[in-house]
Amino acid sequence: MDVARFDLRGLAPGQGPSRRHVASVVDATPDGVLVVQGPVQALAAVLARLWKSDRLPVVTVGWEPVEGDADCRGLARDLGLGTGAPRELPLVRDDHGGVLLHHGRIESAAPGRALARRFGAQAHHDAVKVADGDITRIEVRPSWDVEDQISVAVVTVPLRRPGRTTGRALQVACDPARVLRDGVPVDREVQRWTWYADDRVRWRLQP
Repeated sequence: MDVARFDLRGLAPGQGPSRRHVASVVDATPDGVLVVQGPVQALAAVLARLWKSDRLPVVTVGWEPVEGDADCRGLARDLGLGTGAPRELPLVRDDHGGVLLHHGRIESAAPGRALARRFGAQAHHDAVKVADGDITRIEVRPSWDVEDQISVAVVTVPLRRPGRTTGRALQVACDPARVLRDGVPVDREVQRWTWYADDRVRWRLQP
């Protein structure tokens, strides 16, 4: 089986790779195994491109995370990287074409200190209303121990530990907000956003 490597270790924290660069490399990679070298956002960008090009069924993805990066350590642990046989895993997507692997956030787009910023939002996690009014932020994580689920926490008061809900999809309508996917800001403000575990899609991990 062919094994190709894609080196994205030069990405800075909070920096996503160029979509054009990712597309040019991924689209030219033959079917087989593609090993992504780099931080969490590098792996997410490659999976997003494989999904968009309908190649998730024919490309098995390996990952060589960045040493010393807390998010890499956390995701590697959640995925069981380095253990077991190749396996199929769920994919959390959004309605803007992105993929979420470790940590997503929705917060106010207004300037000022993060803890002081609040914004109006209505949010449903499946059938449960999890926000209806002014909030500080919404935190989202894929639930790797439960198939096709995401964990959601809505922070209404800074520094107070929020409760969490688990379900398949989060839908948000809000004042202008900033979205971060695995630490990388989306390039525009949003007033609607959806994250969901897509039960129609699987990707294959080479551990």
